[in-house]
Amino acid sequence: MKNTRFLIASGGTGGHFYPGFALGKFLHEHGARVLFVVRQDDPASDVLEEQNLPYTQLALQTGLPRSINPLRHIRFIKQLLASFRQTSALIKDFQPDVTLGMGGYVSFPLIFCSHRMGVKTAVHESNALWGLANKICARFATLRLMGLPMQKTFKNAVLTSTPIRPEFGQSVSRETALSQLGLKSSLPTVLVMGGSQGAKGLNQALISVIKALPTWQFIHITGKRWYEPQAQAYKGLPNVKVLDYCEGIYRLMKSVDLMICRSGASTLAEVIACKVPAVLVPFPYAAANHQYFNAKVLADSGCAQLIVEGPELAANLQQALRECTPEKLAAMRQAYNNLPVPDPLHATENIAKLLMNL
Repeated sequence: MKNTRFLIASGGTGGHFYPGFALGKFLHEHGARVLFVVRQDDPASDVLEEQNLPYTQLALQTGLPRSINPLRHIRFIKQLLASFRQTSALIKDFQPDVTLGMGGYVSFPLIFCSHRMGVKTAVHESNALWGLANKICARFATLRLMGLPMQKTFKNAVLTSTPIRPEFGQSVSRETALSQLGLKSSLPTVLVMGGSQGAKGLNQALISVIKALPTWQFIHITGKRWYEPQAQAYKGLPNVKVLDYCEGIYRLMKSVDLMICRSGASTLAEVIACKVPAVLVPFPYAAANHQYFNAKVLADSGCAQLIVEGPELAANLQQALRECTPEKLAAMRQAYNNLPVPDPLHATENIAKLLMNL
């Protein structure tokens, strides 16, 4: 692996960035030369700078327009052609052995130009459906990798799971993790989170749920945008701890009895690694409803319950929690042993081996 050169297109959203970040950091630590490619002004740049990992920005700020506005299409084509020229120059200069795309529109020029210039390529799709950019990139890829099982996929695609931070493999004391938040380890505990930006519909539904279930205790990570209104709504409730964000989320995920969350691919990889029973509420506006299909993988195996967001969300969540007896929670946790997904904690190393053998 030493001195092998990797270009990794990994940015745009956390779901595309963090799996590529975990993989690239692993390769870097094992002697490979890694250069990350992100879009211009990508927030991911801040994370890469903090970790002292090299990156370059691609002058492609928008994906394929979904509207019929001709000006948007013209602007996109100009940016795309500019990104082809920039990417071709980058490949000539860096001379990668392998180029990897983690999804999102920033992957396309990198994978396409690498293929055209004779560089080995790989794409990784974290979701249970191929995203538009990855579906196109996969046609030019030497290796196709999947984070979740798919009903329709490419021939010879390899199921690897999705890379996550190694911290999720650490042992955690439930009593310590909960007591630090002023909670009791003896009470059934639910972790609620809607992703780094929070989830308005999920947040609002939880207010009545928490009020109706005083024998449960809740940790609600609201997202910074929703912290103040949510904290006000919970004022006076003794069974809920409100956080806007949690850096050591793995400690909480490994300490609670149940999670209520969205079903983005990175979140599910972490849920799978922690083997935590879950109530999954897919983001209803995700592209091609992919979060629903992500959640269905866990629900079909008995690890989770899938609830579609709608007018009855609060009532359905309340009913789901009432049905979560200790016996049912134990069965859900046990069901992870039969989930047809490789352990995400081994995904980084397994993908690295596949890339080295191209």
